[in-house]
Amino acid sequence: MSKIKVGVLGAGTMGAGIAQVAAQSGHKVVLVDMNEKVIESAKEKLRKIIERLIEKGKWTEDFGNEVFGRIKFSTIMQDFTGSGLIIEAIVENIEVKHAVFEKLESIVDENCILASNTSSLSIAAIGAVLKNPSRVIGIHFFNPAPLMPLVEIIPAVQTSEIVTKEAKLIIDSWDKVTVLAKDTPGFIVNRVARPFYGEALRIYEEGIADFATIDWAMTTLGGFRMGPFTLMDYIGNDINYTVTESVFKAFYYDPRYKPSFTQKRHAEAGYLGRKSGRGYFDYSENAVQQSPNKDEELGKKILTRILVMLINEAADALFLNVATKEGIDLAMTKGVNYPKGLLIWADEFGIKNVLNELTNLFEEYGEDRYRPSPMLKRMVREGKNFF
Repeated sequence: MSKIKVGVLGAGTMGAGIAQVAAQSGHKVVLVDMNEKVIESAKEKLRKIIERLIEKGKWTEDFGNEVFGRIKFSTIMQDFTGSGLIIEAIVENIEVKHAVFEKLESIVDENCILASNTSSLSIAAIGAVLKNPSRVIGIHFFNPAPLMPLVEIIPAVQTSEIVTKEAKLIIDSWDKVTVLAKDTPGFIVNRVARPFYGEALRIYEEGIADFATIDWAMTTLGGFRMGPFTLMDYIGNDINYTVTESVFKAFYYDPRYKPSFTQKRHAEAGYLGRKSGRGYFDYSENAVQQSPNKDEELGKKILTRILVMLINEAADALFLNVATKEGIDLAMTKGVNYPKGLLIWADEFGIKNVLNELTNLFEEYGEDRYRPSPMLKRMVREGKNFF
């Protein structure tokens, strides 16, 4: 079976990573960025990545040269001619994306799939400006694209079934774990993961525990690879805050997704995390790191509160048919490295226990943020488990 030509628009970290994945899967790739400096930098970085893989013995020199040779680095969109799939990975701005997709439609033939790697914009809205919106789909990779196994495939209401099937087959052939998701704000991962950050920030704001203690509870007791504050510092507080704000807005200001003033203030102060040298933690050279309070009772309280909020979000995503139960659990383990799927975790914790915890929070705070999903109430009533 002959491999289609793949186009990637945007040569930032994400676009360059996607281009690498397509090239190492045997495709001829055109990586386009209008900015000459960005495209040159992407070329240099990829060369270094390949050299490192060869040094470590993960790739042979021949294979590394083949992969590099398959990628054409360009500043001209016209070079996309003849592509079977184009993945856009540019700025999260709907007007910019509209202009770009209209231009793409005028360059490629009618069988070319046009995909967006957006993490927060509606696929339906992106495709709305095209003469043929049925060819538009969301193909959402996670950073870094060559290492993270998960890819969310998001058909819009206009997307044809054939395009959905083809897109999924192509990405499956790249050794990725694909999950189909409904075109709703945040898709699966960015929606379900909101309480990991939001509830941790809330616990801090209430003075229950400091950043180090909350992170300790989630990693040592919960088995998460990174605590919420370390992870937000890693992602960047500016980026994480912007995503939270856009999800909140996209859900018509549902209180469950309300952003935090603590995070906003950190972003405003320029405490962006690792990249700025300071976030919730200090990354300067001789900084003294906070020590967590390793009180197990307190730790369990923190873990339980964040966990039931995550489970509630996962149950609600299932309730609203955002994805299948298998898809949701797969997305959270493969997309953000959760120690186990949240719905399997709910079964282990006891769905009745999850509901009780949420009901107590809801009664105490009287905030919609803590309202339990109807899915959990139904399952308790019917004595069912997710699996």
